Amino acid sequence: MASPALSFVIPLFFGAETIRALVKEIEGLSVEGGHEIVLVNDGSRDATAAICRGLVREAKVAITFVEHARNFGEHNAVLTGYRHARGAHIVNLDDDGQNPPAQAVRLWEHAKTNGFDVVYGHYGQKKHTLFRNLGSWFTNRVTDYVLDKPRGFYLSSFRCVNAFAAREVAAHSGPFPYIDGLLLQITQNISSLEVAHEARRAGESGYSLRRLLRLWGSTLVNFSVMPLRLATLLGLVMATSGVAGLILVFVLRLIDRGPEFGWGSLMGALLVFSGTQLVLLGLIGEYIGRMFLTINQRPQAVVRTVERSEQEKD
Repeated sequence: MASPALSFVIPLFFGAETIRALVKEIEGLSVEGGHEIVLVNDGSRDATAAICRGLVREAKVAITFVEHARNFGEHNAVLTGYRHARGAHIVNLDDDGQNPPAQAVRLWEHAKTNGFDVVYGHYGQKKHTLFRNLGSWFTNRVTDYVLDKPRGFYLSSFRCVNAFAAREVAAHSGPFPYIDGLLLQITQNISSLEVAHEARRAGESGYSLRRLLRLWGSTLVNFSVMPLRLATLLGLVMATSGVAGLILVFVLRLIDRGPEFGWGSLMGALLVFSGTQLVLLGLIGEYIGRMFLTINQRPQAVVRTVERSEQEKD
């Protein structure tokens, strides 16, 4: 079967309530050159897998269903989807219905017409919860400093990439992928397009505080040495302050004007310096730990099964 013009990659995590309606909406789209759907179930323990298998059997367009052996994370699931997609362009969208498929077609048309490697969807009005909006805002502010992207450029999980960008990103085998960081390492031929954002159709967001912290960790540690440079700078400032303090204490001692220091002030200073040292050691340990897991080949994802519709097999 000839490769389609557009692939829809959808990572799934407890998407049983929303995925059927989303797939049916995508099947009804008119895409010049044809389109396919790649569903990646990332360890859902509800009826997501059973529903997806039913969608494969009754598919009106080519559908590939990939099941992970356990939950590995959204970015890991998207990379799995990239590896199974055959389209000249690939758009990935959430399984909760907040990214309308018609808007995905707009991203594809913008990328194809203007020759961009990557086009991000920028939301005029976001329908996320306050917690998720704050997390997205913080993530974008962090990436302004640690990633090689235009300052203030909005990164979102609703993106369209061409086959070249998807192939290069999918070659990454590390256990802690961050797709936007990988994309920005291979190309700066990027753009954004304002798209509509709808309210979540069912369920709750899978992005807990723990998952957001994990995402921020991947952003900071995997794609930048800036935290180490800041740690070095902080260490130099503290060392300089310590030497200056010692000189001052020595001078005051000589002229017999030194203040009387008590146990409280001494312990306070000790806790500040000891706490700072532990934070810096933890930061260095995070880098070393991730290198250790990468060297020991912790899997980015493990695919249990792959199922294809009859249209995909033809």
